[in-house]
Amino acid sequence: MLRRWDARQITQYQNSNDRENIMAENLNSGDARSTTTGTTGLVHDDQHVAEQSTGTAGSTDDSLNSYQKRHRRVPPWIWIVAAIAAVAIIVGGVFAYRHRNSTGSVAATSHSISIGLKLAPTNLDIRNETGAALDQVLIGNVYEGLVARDADNAVVPALAKSWTVSKDAKTYTFTLNAGERFSNGDALDSKDVAWSLNSLISNDYVNAQALANVESVSADGATTVVVKLKAPDATLLWNLTGRAGLVLDEDAQYDAKTQAVGSGPYLVQSFKQNESLTLKANPHYWGSHKAKTQTVVLRYLTDDNAAINALKSNNVQVLAPITENLSSSVSKDGNFVVKAGDDTDKFVLAFNGAGSKTSDKRVREAIRYAIDNKALISSRGGADAMLGGPIPALDPGYENLTKLYPFDQAKAKKLLSEAGYNASKPLKLDLEYANIYGTEIGDQLRSQLKTVGIELNVKVVEFSAWLQDVYTNKNYDLSLVDHNESHDFYTWANPDYYFNYDNKQVQDLYAKAVSSTTNSEYESYLRKAARLVSEDAPADWLFNYRVTTAYRKGVTGFPLNLNQFQLPLWNVQYRA
Repeated sequence: MLRRWDARQITQYQNSNDRENIMAENLNSGDARSTTTGTTGLVHDDQHVAEQSTGTAGSTDDSLNSYQKRHRRVPPWIWIVAAIAAVAIIVGGVFAYRHRNSTGSVAATSHSISIGLKLAPTNLDIRNETGAALDQVLIGNVYEGLVARDADNAVVPALAKSWTVSKDAKTYTFTLNAGERFSNGDALDSKDVAWSLNSLISNDYVNAQALANVESVSADGATTVVVKLKAPDATLLWNLTGRAGLVLDEDAQYDAKTQAVGSGPYLVQSFKQNESLTLKANPHYWGSHKAKTQTVVLRYLTDDNAAINALKSNNVQVLAPITENLSSSVSKDGNFVVKAGDDTDKFVLAFNGAGSKTSDKRVREAIRYAIDNKALISSRGGADAMLGGPIPALDPGYENLTKLYPFDQAKAKKLLSEAGYNASKPLKLDLEYANIYGTEIGDQLRSQLKTVGIELNVKVVEFSAWLQDVYTNKNYDLSLVDHNESHDFYTWANPDYYFNYDNKQVQDLYAKAVSSTTNSEYESYLRKAARLVSEDAPADWLFNYRVTTAYRKGVTGFPLNLNQFQLPLWNVQYRA
């Protein structure tokens, strides 16, 4: 069984210096305002305002977090992911309310629902505690930002009902919705937004580097926020959908590790570390996404069999995710529904760009032709999607590139022959990956490559060994990682990343994409760059993982897409 692993902290902002330099190189003057309204990253070619929506987020690997804490490779202002020692926490106490107060209503139409998740947050400190398990449950439910992500991974309005972007794409002006409030009753206005973003930057909180290109954030009246950039940044709005854009209450007094004061449809009722997080409908919620269920209990079930038993015994009504080999035990039961949702996970078989053998493009191409991706997907239950390049379907710049290297053993053998390999001199390669992925995928790849004359030595190692050999020392031929982070094409534009992929044309196209002033321009540059990468064959994208969710009949409104990244729960209901 190939287990899903979150490589988010490997890939996230390791080339932050490059990103900042890209922006700095494109500094320009002028502030000619445009009246174009934005709902994604840039000035829109088509003007419209999307309906307010919530989004979706992921999970994290604590051992990788711990490793990166001990091995800082970036400047101090970069988000350094870190694992915090386990401490038993139970949320309690009363929030200290200050200068404001109000009343609200809750549109709860079902009493409660229990949801089984896999990865638990260590604590609730959204500003200091790393780990995407925290993003998954708090963003969009408890905390909100100016903008959010929808089920298709697009940027949509949230606290901001609309925004305009200047013609030079260096000034973003956001207009807030009227009547916004935090869960303690305090009014939410532009000063809270400005304080939240400015304090994130000045205190170097988690994900502060996402706003490294921000020159200033200011409040202009109660409902207007102005963000000025040092240079155009096509990723700004996307970055604001995550932690970088969350709005907190400056006046609220509470223990951030055990409590939360946000503006979302839910508030935190209780938190038992490694056991459960209970959300309660926010009586002061201001928006259109009022909770349809009064109480949502998130139960953390790390053991797959225990999770299945909890679902069957109705201790939980939803499991997200459910592994492929266990889904069959409930899919045939008429009491349950099993569905797969789209995701941004890319199972990447990387070829060392500086390797003595894999630096030969003919070798890399031969490997790609030799891999039967459809067979790999079928062996996993058939839910995953084909992926022929570095950008998945839910990300900007996507193009179906699966026809570039279709399964063709004859072409693979021909290329190997041209590269000087034959039956008497077979190509011998090592595949090293972490044991968190199991052994099946390595066995399958060994078998497929053997057919064309490649002898693959599979080394399934401890995660710490993989970090040292592959990620740090870059001493490998082939390696496998699930790169699940959305909008992570920048890794292919970073020659210092463990891929050892150095393509100046790709780097130039990515720099142009980042500094684009329209969405169409941004996506066009990304598409061109992604095609170049795939044609160059620095890796094979084995498949695009699709998360499978199982739930009882009677459950409605549970998000299927991207539910390991952000899990909006306002629309979820259970009627037995």
